[in-house]
Amino acid sequence: AKRIRKRNPDIPIVDYVSPSVWAWRPGRARKMRPYVDHILALLPFEPEAHKRLGGPACTYVGHPLAERREWIEARDGAALASRLGLPADRRVLVVLPGSRPSEVGRLMQPFGETIRQLIERAGPVSVLMPVVASVKPMIVEAVRSWPAAPHFLAGEEDKFSAFRAADAALAASGTVTLELAVAGTPMVVAYKVEPWSAPILRRLIRAQSIVLANLVLGRNVFPEFIQERATPELMSAALAELMSDTPARRLQLEALAGIGELMAPPASSPSVAAAEIVVGMGRGARAVA
Repeated sequence: AKRIRKRNPDIPIVDYVSPSVWAWRPGRARKMRPYVDHILALLPFEPEAHKRLGGPACTYVGHPLAERREWIEARDGAALASRLGLPADRRVLVVLPGSRPSEVGRLMQPFGETIRQLIERAGPVSVLMPVVASVKPMIVEAVRSWPAAPHFLAGEEDKFSAFRAADAALAASGTVTLELAVAGTPMVVAYKVEPWSAPILRRLIRAQSIVLANLVLGRNVFPEFIQERATPELMSAALAELMSDTPARRLQLEALAGIGELMAPPASSPSVAAAEIVVGMGRGARAVA
């Protein structure tokens, strides 16, 4: 953006997907202002964050997941459970350790022990695990020591069908928490980084939560376990609360029922809203409100 602005100041520059200035390094918002004319935000709280931090003009256009909401809600979890032969009397847990090797490497062992302790607390569970090809070999190796062999799934349809089939999810922090929220799946979220970087990140991160679904709601409904708190004891206890009709489960289901509307795009669709702003900028409207 800096190079384009220097070469030709008349070219409008639009940034689709805001950097997470509301979470860490908030000074980036003000630094963007001379080089970015408009930001298209995926999350409803981001325009106010940029205004507060002195960033560029910012418009909430909606998250692409909103365009897929009806498709996600139409996925047939019961059909997937039948195809996999899941016992009807067992609770279903979907496990999502991340898509990057570093995430998977840090979470697979505590996730496996969490499942062991969950079984001790709440009885046998069926484990579903959508995986991407890049990390599947290390996941397959890691689950050899797990107390319940997961059913590995590939592809978007099976992934969202698994979300719909699951009673709860154990997930690494990331966009997947929004996907689970749109699918209506109660969740427990964890994240771990290298020990040496944890103190640095704690000083830098300003957000009230690392869970995007919590940030959209504006309150911490979905429990999160970060770094030294990402223990099997804490995570299994939180998951056990979601495996039966408890106040914790009812609270999450109530929040999940409304999150789709909170993420609804202000226009017909996020794609259309984004395109209209880009076209307007291309026609010389450098400050679309």
